[in-house]
Amino acid sequence: MRVLVVEDEKKTASFIRKALQADGFAVDVCDRGDDALAAAAATPFDGIVLDIMLPGRDGLSVLRQLREGKNHTPVLLLSARGEVNERVEGLNAGADDYLPKPFAVAELVARVRALGRRGAESKVPVLRVGDLTLDTILHRAERGGQFFDLTAREFRLLEFLMRSAGRTCGRMSIIEKVWDYDFDPGTNLVDVYIKRLREKIDGGFEPKLLHTVRGAGYVLAAR
Repeated sequence: MRVLVVEDEKKTASFIRKALQADGFAVDVCDRGDDALAAAAATPFDGIVLDIMLPGRDGLSVLRQLREGKNHTPVLLLSARGEVNERVEGLNAGADDYLPKPFAVAELVARVRALGRRGAESKVPVLRVGDLTLDTILHRAERGGQFFDLTAREFRLLEFLMRSAGRTCGRMSIIEKVWDYDFDPGTNLVDVYIKRLREKIDGGFEPKLLHTVRGAGYVLAAR
């Protein structure tokens, strides 16, 4: 599961990130509402932990805009205030769960895990871009009746590109989402894997689906 944590208190954000990572989650963190909307638009998250009290655009505003934009990623709201009317407002705005501060870390992790299960139930199991399909349950990629033998990393890379279909994915974004660690910008790791993937899904097929955007990254799209 990849989770976005939106929390402006640095200590709290670090606490949540470490707890989730210790339980096997991949975690991205931002501290402003506008940054949260940009991150949610660029990356297919499995869950969002969203603090209500944020500088600039508050959490409820972020939540409403996500839902208006047809983003149905499960959201767990956090707030230092636990009044009933605030909980009701959050749930009416489209939140899937609500947790008042202070909270026990074990409960937060359990609730995020439950969000993931809920999201997985509604997530489309088969992704399609042009005539390329990826079955995320059977872990099987196919194009034109030909099945591809993908390594675990190649599969994760293809899934990320297909869930981001039509959007340019930068090298840094790819490495963070597919490998989940920071890296030396000088490395050609992404380019090597992109080349391998392109040979498999585009070799011998037309039209080509995996495109290089010069100076920006890569995009998977049927053009």
